[in-house]
Amino acid sequence: MNKTPSQRLQELGLVLPPAPPPAGLYKPVLVLDGFLYVSGQGPMQNDGTYIVGKVGDTMNLGEAKLAAEQVGLTMLSTIQTHFGNINQIKRLVKTLGMVNSTPDFDQHPLVINGFSELMADIFGNDLGVGVRSAVGMTLPGKIPVEIEAMFQLH
Repeated sequence: MNKTPSQRLQELGLVLPPAPPPAGLYKPVLVLDGFLYVSGQGPMQNDGTYIVGKVGDTMNLGEAKLAAEQVGLTMLSTIQTHFGNINQIKRLVKTLGMVNSTPDFDQHPLVINGFSELMADIFGNDLGVGVRSAVGMTLPGKIPVEIEAMFQLH
């Protein structure tokens, strides 16, 4: 892929929402030994509100996947706000995707694909795909998806 992540964002016509303020005592991002760690992010919308819902109840798989994609945009906004230019990112290393779902919902990996597909679109099919976990749980603020990630820097 010959285009920078910033160029890909623009080419795809994607708009980053505002970076959310920390919801507790933690760093939104931390750089250590050439890696960028990003704290858990929720699906912030462009108006500054979060997407809410419970997958398998008030939200279906398709809506949840779109929420996971929105988490990716939120994460990129957080990176730009608290770290700097996303072009400094070499690759995605690890993703932990958490889905707020009913006990009988079992398609958590398909939800988190919304985030993973966005990262592949922005960083490329090799560098935008890393190791990943996708689990179900109850999340704060009734958000449907929370994702934390680790990136390697140039």
